[in-house]
Amino acid sequence: MGAMRRTVLGITAALLLPVVTACSVATKDPEYVPPAPLAPLEQLTQIPVSQPSGLTMNDEYVAFVTPDRNIVCAMTTARGDHLNLPYEPNSYGDPVNNKLATVPVVHCELAHYPKPASDDVKDDCAGTGLGYLGGTILLTPEKATYGGCRSGVTEMEAEFGPNGSRKGPIAEVPVLEDGQNIERNGLRCSAYNGGVACGNVSAGVAFFVGRDAYQIVSPPAPTNSPSPSKSA
Repeated sequence: MGAMRRTVLGITAALLLPVVTACSVATKDPEYVPPAPLAPLEQLTQIPVSQPSGLTMNDEYVAFVTPDRNIVCAMTTARGDHLNLPYEPNSYGDPVNNKLATVPVVHCELAHYPKPASDDVKDDCAGTGLGYLGGTILLTPEKATYGGCRSGVTEMEAEFGPNGSRKGPIAEVPVLEDGQNIERNGLRCSAYNGGVACGNVSAGVAFFVGRDAYQIVSPPAPTNSPSPSKSA
């Protein structure tokens, strides 16, 4: 009986030996430095457009939120200052605005957002006493603008801000997963690096916006060629 017990123990040890010897422990390289995130235009250019099927798309707009529910964006159209936003009441559809040109835009709102840089505050709010606040960004085919004159909170702040209800139309908007790109009407957006980049790649116009920082990308100013010198 003792010999059989020793045999069984020997077989068990032999079976466990490969398992034990095959185990390896991964150690973190203390000198490893993760690569820096791509610049907004590089992200939009290099990452393939995936057109995620889970997003709600129609003839008027496509809307999405980031995975952390901090940013909501609508790839939509504008008539003058009137935006066709699916999650906020607006006057886009008023007949008086039908005479205005329809322009493709991307409009984003943030629940938690950085303060506008002093150089980006282009409006004194016409002496109305309204503050030039952050929390919104607008991309047109020609430029990107961060912040604007407003009072009160945006729908995104009302739902997912510090005292947000977590209920409302934005709560129903589908997620654009990190690393995915989507394109509409010549404008492209990508969720990455904890925020959203959108741009008109062909024109060199873009933005990145996140919880702690934003960046506006403008095309280089045209340079005037020197006039040819006249020979005497």
